[in-house]
Amino acid sequence: MIPRLGLSGITKSYGALQVLHGVSLTVLPGEVHGLLGENGAGKSTMLNILSGVIARDGGTIQIDGAPVQITSPRDATAAGIAMIHQELQQVPELSVAQNIYLGAALRRAGGLVVDRAAQEAEARRLLAPLDATIDVTAPIRSLRVAQRQVVEIAKALRANAKIIAMDEPTSSLTPKEFERLVQVIQTLTAQGVSVIYVSHKMDEVFRLCQQATILRDGRLITQVPIPQTPVAQVIETMVGRELAHASHRSFATDKVLMRVQALTRGAAVVDASFDLHAGEVLGIAGLVGSGRTELMRLLAGVDPADAGTIDVNGQTPGTGPRARIRAGLGLVPEERKRDGIIRHRPVTSNIGLPAMRRFSRFGIIRKAFLKARAETLMQEVRLRPFDVTRPIGSFSGGNQQKAIIGRWLATDTQIFLFDEPTRGIDVGAKAEIYDLIEKLAAEGRAVIVVSSELPEVIRVSDRVLVMREGRISATLGPQEITEANIARNAIPA
Repeated sequence: MIPRLGLSGITKSYGALQVLHGVSLTVLPGEVHGLLGENGAGKSTMLNILSGVIARDGGTIQIDGAPVQITSPRDATAAGIAMIHQELQQVPELSVAQNIYLGAALRRAGGLVVDRAAQEAEARRLLAPLDATIDVTAPIRSLRVAQRQVVEIAKALRANAKIIAMDEPTSSLTPKEFERLVQVIQTLTAQGVSVIYVSHKMDEVFRLCQQATILRDGRLITQVPIPQTPVAQVIETMVGRELAHASHRSFATDKVLMRVQALTRGAAVVDASFDLHAGEVLGIAGLVGSGRTELMRLLAGVDPADAGTIDVNGQTPGTGPRARIRAGLGLVPEERKRDGIIRHRPVTSNIGLPAMRRFSRFGIIRKAFLKARAETLMQEVRLRPFDVTRPIGSFSGGNQQKAIIGRWLATDTQIFLFDEPTRGIDVGAKAEIYDLIEKLAAEGRAVIVVSSELPEVIRVSDRVLVMREGRISATLGPQEITEANIARNAIPA
């Protein structure tokens, strides 16, 4: 069978830094092909070359056995290649149909007028086999993330895409929405469309992919048949080492660090009450929209509460983020890139953000002191590469997360609020984040972890609060923390 896509000897360098070393990749028609590796392995660079965002330095690209030149996104589209980005490239205020035809509007009256009726009719035709319930006249911002992804797929089909690359497509999806995505991908592959699937979630890779190419440090390590390859072997090939499969260790004590009583904000969080102990890791589980993130924002002082109280070490902290930071609370937010970092500033500046007065004298930042403190903290969290003067946005997601954790270590934080701490992070970095959470607990600090991944909640938690429709529907003790119990209490009756 002639491969749908063939990449051979792809190289790419930025100055003296070579990021791809002669990587090759073969994808068959109708195949779901995994592209796997840790953050920094070269996956994004490969996808950017394939989609024409950046130019390769060397190597060849073939589509259906014929060589193609891809030097721009327009070239990629013409070759039948489409990219579904993790952060969807859409205009929120435009309609579904307008987004599908963005940059390629159908026109009438000699090209003077956009033919909206024709666009909407074609949009309905494209969406029919994918999700016929989507209203093509609705603004894209009104759709759920899963529906917005389907719109991007319809846009790719409008351009007659033969190859669709999906970068972390399920990072914001519920399990039910993932099942719908599986059906959509199966519909595509039945039509002969090839899918390149990038994900750090091994259960998804083994559910969807027939083959996988594994990269490490910009080099091709191997291509493996997924159904015949053990999960542990794939993971160890990705990271280049055997990961320890540690079981949960508890450091919880009887000392109450924080007491929350009847905390309420509209219908988002209603009457939330619980105690948090020194050395405890408290998991919060629930469906997307159940109030988990809203509760974390209330605790961190980002949003004001309508009612209820919070006591930290027997005292009531003031309102607002600054007062909560002084009380010893630190938030690692769900939207890391948007809310957690200043991308173009160095690690040192990002670490100093919540405690800049500590690193200042007479209003002037003591740069040498800040740099020395940052280096100590980044050694502690094992930042890689170890360079605190480098812009934080240039690091992988896992290392950005380590830097944010280091930020709160710089303020002597006692209560860490982790909202989706491993979203978009590879398996090796996940293990390091889990080690850091355990280390914090062992030091007598307390940690609250919100996660959509039930195995993660079970792995790190001493107790689990389950939220449903803004309320805490159950508190699960150590012997009660199972996927079945969490699901039973998270799903509305």
